[in-house]
Amino acid sequence: MRIIKKLDWFIVKQFMGLLVGAFVICQFVLMMQFLWKYIDALIGKGIPMDVLAQFFWYMGLMLVPQALPLSILLASLITFGNLGESVELTAIKSAGISLMQAFRPLIVVALIIMGVSFYFQNVIGPNANLSFSQLLLSMKQKSPELEIPEGVFYDGIPGSNVYVQKKDLQRAMLYGLMIYRMTDSFEDAAIILADSGKIQATADKKHLLLSLYSGEWFENMQRSGLGDQATIPYRRETFTEKKILIEYNSDFDLAETAGIANDARSKGLNKIVHDMDSVNCQFDSIGRSFLTDEIRMVKMIHIVDTCLSKKEQKKKLLAWANAKKVKQKSPDSLFVKLTEQKKLLVTQEALSEARRGEMEAEYKGLVTDEGDHFIVMHELEIFSKFTMSFACMIFFFIGAPLGAVIRKGGLGVPVLISVIVFIIYIILDTSGYRMARGHFWAVWFGKLLPTAVLMPFAIFVTYRANKDLTVFNKDIFIRFWAKNKKVLKILKYDKAKHNRRGDS
Repeated sequence: MRIIKKLDWFIVKQFMGLLVGAFVICQFVLMMQFLWKYIDALIGKGIPMDVLAQFFWYMGLMLVPQALPLSILLASLITFGNLGESVELTAIKSAGISLMQAFRPLIVVALIIMGVSFYFQNVIGPNANLSFSQLLLSMKQKSPELEIPEGVFYDGIPGSNVYVQKKDLQRAMLYGLMIYRMTDSFEDAAIILADSGKIQATADKKHLLLSLYSGEWFENMQRSGLGDQATIPYRRETFTEKKILIEYNSDFDLAETAGIANDARSKGLNKIVHDMDSVNCQFDSIGRSFLTDEIRMVKMIHIVDTCLSKKEQKKKLLAWANAKKVKQKSPDSLFVKLTEQKKLLVTQEALSEARRGEMEAEYKGLVTDEGDHFIVMHELEIFSKFTMSFACMIFFFIGAPLGAVIRKGGLGVPVLISVIVFIIYIILDTSGYRMARGHFWAVWFGKLLPTAVLMPFAIFVTYRANKDLTVFNKDIFIRFWAKNKKVLKILKYDKAKHNRRGDS
């Protein structure tokens, strides 16, 4: 018993040292990969160091749940690869200690890391995601000049190209301004030159206020149709101070703040469940109102009360149907008796009614689709919190047995295997997420797909390693291929013989 405890501490120490190093490497790689998404928003914008520090801090917190499974896979592979390569694993088995007993302390560690991963995704991750999104939005709203780089034309403002020679971020000033404002074509462009200026977002965050100092404004007058009548085809204005209001809804829309608050990634599990219940209740009431409108259109509002139970509604509908068992005239027979003018009038009214119904159906479809998308995104986030945490255990039972079988330490073969397994997991997880988000697959199927694929492989590898068997027996594949070659030769011979008989 004392030997096993010492062995457990020895394996845990070996594993934890490698786990910390693997986590740092994986975190760095994932952050660099994530950084490419926002590289254009950071490079050349003169963002202060404290803002950049917050940016990377929140990014790192968001990526911790993804780095943990990969680091466990890599650390377990290297740990048992080193033990196997140094013949220590053989000595452990010679002492009567099975491979599963050697796994036991690391299974406890993997369970603890799995809990840490879930805590990050449920508590720290949502807050980090919310702070990260608010940081990006505040960078745009408080300092719009950060979006405009120095020395190149910036086309992010609709209808304008802005060139800034130099920026002073402390005073929020822009120097050496050149602005091309286009309406219909480049021939109709207005050119504005200014020594300095500054750009600010308005209070409603829907416009940009451009304050320019000491400049000139050149504008082509032919665009308004005055070129043939006016003696001067263009106008030139010199100003000492000028203010221009530019519409800019794309990046400063107030809907972005609502989108941040409603993002499922910015919510914990309790908040997600609460919001899903609220949305389900809200859209159930909307659905009942839609049903009431449809019933009113067919003149059944006095029969069906939406507050009644389904059984009571069904009884009233049956009673109404029995009461209506009266022979009625066909609408076609009534339409034939009308005059041509009335037929045209009835047809136009029916067409307008059909179009109105189509528009109402499209609107109702948009409303319900929005609710369905909201529910799906929140369900995906619920599954993600559990599947990403459980991936820590799956990756351990892939990495540790493979390390014990391969018996190769270092960063060569383990890194290659870890990258291949992690890429397969990411491909399956991303594909399932997108298919579920697009309503092609069920949410549970899309999110459980990588687990369903990798878990049998983890069980297979663990079983083979515990029985001291190779994971992939080369001789089995050779024999299988040889048998298939014989079968193919027999099939080819029979086909050629049949063709010769057909020719004869």
